[in-house]
Amino acid sequence: MATELQNPIRDADLFAPDDGHQSNGRMSAEVQVSVIVPVFNIAGEAAVIYTDLCTSLENYGQAFEIIFIDDASTDATWKRLNEIAQKDPRVKLLRMRSSFGETAALQAGLQHAQGERIIFAAARVRVNMRALPKLLRKMDEGHDLVVAWRTPRQDSGLNRLVSHAFNWMVERFSHLRLHDINSSVIATQREVLENIVFYGNLNIFIPILAARKGYRVTEEKIEQQNGAFRQSKYVSEYIQRLLDIITVIYLTRYSKKPLHFLGFFGMIFTVAGVVMNLYLFGYRILGFGGIAGRPLLLLGALLLVIGLQMISIGLIGEMIIYTHAREQKEYNIETVVGA
Repeated sequence: MATELQNPIRDADLFAPDDGHQSNGRMSAEVQVSVIVPVFNIAGEAAVIYTDLCTSLENYGQAFEIIFIDDASTDATWKRLNEIAQKDPRVKLLRMRSSFGETAALQAGLQHAQGERIIFAAARVRVNMRALPKLLRKMDEGHDLVVAWRTPRQDSGLNRLVSHAFNWMVERFSHLRLHDINSSVIATQREVLENIVFYGNLNIFIPILAARKGYRVTEEKIEQQNGAFRQSKYVSEYIQRLLDIITVIYLTRYSKKPLHFLGFFGMIFTVAGVVMNLYLFGYRILGFGGIAGRPLLLLGALLLVIGLQMISIGLIGEMIIYTHAREQKEYNIETVVGA
């Protein structure tokens, strides 16, 4: 939905040639910063986003490019972005055939990005694009990845409550204190993204995956702007978030030792099932009564079967890991001297 634009800009100003940045349709300097912006139905705001990015990055002083990923918009977003790209060679456009989400947008943008520094900023969260260089300046202090902390928040109270609960849960298991890990706005070195694996909805957890690899992760406050926000009001979304958290816990702690994860629960179920069945066995042998049809018998047998299956799956996982262990690299070397 288009929103009323602040500080409207004339087309003549928006598309005016920028001396020093254009030369025969090519960028005049080697790109150092690549900004990847996934967009969806933002035709009325495309010009403002583009102008804010250009203004802020020009002030930062490093050569940059802007890569807009159109996630199959149904309005005039693609047309408007094309008009911008035709006038500014620093702008690249990618259009998805269907809506694939932000992780796919980041993967596609990274393949076409030239810069060694990557800013990923989803347009839907409506942060102040002019403030993105604050993340780069935080990187200048020696950090490998900087997460944008949206403050003050302008979206609904429900969204803020869900976000707070989500960040609290993530902090509990990751021991990485971030106030807004799900902001979908980060700045990082290309190396970081190339050394971690993310897919599905795991773009939210990139800071955790990066910290697991030993990269220095921090956050920086950035203003959120007013506008129309999508509300997290569907139960399925909460279930997906919880499943994503379980996925990240498994990938960061047990990806190379699946038996530790599955075997733990498998042993609990197995022991519980054995105890129940031994109790019923003694109960019947000692003549206290029959056990046929008792719920405890069914529960004990079920727990025993499930427990043994989980242990077996864990062992199979260990065999697979053992077979491919040489192909997997769990460590990450920062510097080598004298080699």
